[in-house]
Amino acid sequence: MTTMNEFLSVLVDILSQPAILVAAIALIGLLAQRKNLSEIMKGAIKTFVGFIVIASGAGILEQGLSPFGAMFQEAFNVSGVVPNNEAIVALALNEYGTNTALIMFFGMIVNVLIARFTRYKYIFLTGHHTLYMACMLAVIMAVAGFDTIPLIAAGAVALGIIMTLSPAILQPFMRQLTGNDNVALGHFSAVGYAISGLTGKLFKKSKEHSTENIDFPKGLGFLRDSTVSIALTMIVMYIIVALFAGSTFIEAELSDGTNYLVFSLMKGGSFAAGVFIILSGVRLVLAEIIPAFKGISTKIVPNAKPALDVPIIYTYAPNAVLIGFFSSFIGGIFSMGIMFVLGTTIILPGVVPHFFTGAAAGVLGNATGGIKGSVAGSFVNGIIISFLPIFLLPVLGELGFANTTFSDADFGVSGIFFGTLANYAGPIAIVISLIVILGLMLIPFGKKKEATKNV
Repeated sequence: MTTMNEFLSVLVDILSQPAILVAAIALIGLLAQRKNLSEIMKGAIKTFVGFIVIASGAGILEQGLSPFGAMFQEAFNVSGVVPNNEAIVALALNEYGTNTALIMFFGMIVNVLIARFTRYKYIFLTGHHTLYMACMLAVIMAVAGFDTIPLIAAGAVALGIIMTLSPAILQPFMRQLTGNDNVALGHFSAVGYAISGLTGKLFKKSKEHSTENIDFPKGLGFLRDSTVSIALTMIVMYIIVALFAGSTFIEAELSDGTNYLVFSLMKGGSFAAGVFIILSGVRLVLAEIIPAFKGISTKIVPNAKPALDVPIIYTYAPNAVLIGFFSSFIGGIFSMGIMFVLGTTIILPGVVPHFFTGAAAGVLGNATGGIKGSVAGSFVNGIIISFLPIFLLPVLGELGFANTTFSDADFGVSGIFFGTLANYAGPIAIVISLIVILGLMLIPFGKKKEATKNV
């Protein structure tokens, strides 16, 4: 048993690391194309390093963001549940670690099988999000009453379906954003992103007024540089919140004695540095992974598309990244006010989820509706990721009473769907729903049309 647990622990460590996972996929793709050794090594290693650069940037960015949430709560005296995937998964893995590992492993296999035998050709490569979803499904299937083997089977099939459908619903917006069909978005907040893209379409007449074409006065021309504008905006925001939170709290609890304004200046700058590093890593990865993935798409899973982590789209509209973050965060504050009025559980606006999902919602909203689409789409995203956790909490069993929960939209939608089925109809309803969904996915819609077109 100890050996098995050690094996599962290593398996989770490997599969939850995007750098290793995507580098392995690049390696397989290049080998399938029978590239020479030099090209294989270059492609695999640069993909590996590129994802480490992205992860490093994300780490710096999160370090720059995390004090902001604590300062905000202190400044405005609010308390409640803070959605955070990492925190809730850390709690859940103590009890559900083995089931999570097995659901993750078999779920990835189901994802590849679905891509191979259905029209949904998306291979989800964001390992840590796969781990988080596997963990939530392990909890929900246990609460539903499944025993070990049926729990793992149902969880793996559900995970494979979600890993496939999440990028699929976003692909029309990804084609509009990127101008091609080469890459998909693999991040479990697709429902929020899709609704942001649809919201942007309400402003389609404004599409030419992109966030990237903001017309700054000549004296403010330096703001056209996204690194400069992001740094200045975050520094100003940090200092405003710091003034409300007060020097005593910040210097005692957060800055380790460093002057609170100096601390705020450095954190605002760190945020901008994190974004800059992420964008550099994205460019490096895209240059290698798309050519390498052709081997997968031609030899193993015909026409397969890699579904990559959310920073992959930030390079298309860096200004929309910042606009989306702020609009989503404001949506979270707006939602919090409604919760106070209604007397529900208070979901505090988590800065990290509002940045990563709000930024992407802003980019996709900009692609369909310009500046207005970016602002409105990400604001709606902020409302979505604020209210979904309220309905998710009751289906998580004892884990629903923790002071944190899953943050991104797809966790809410999937968890509420399967949890509600379990509560009202039991495990058999989940099994039937999985069979029905798989059956619908196997129906080859569009084949006849394609054949006619070729004739």
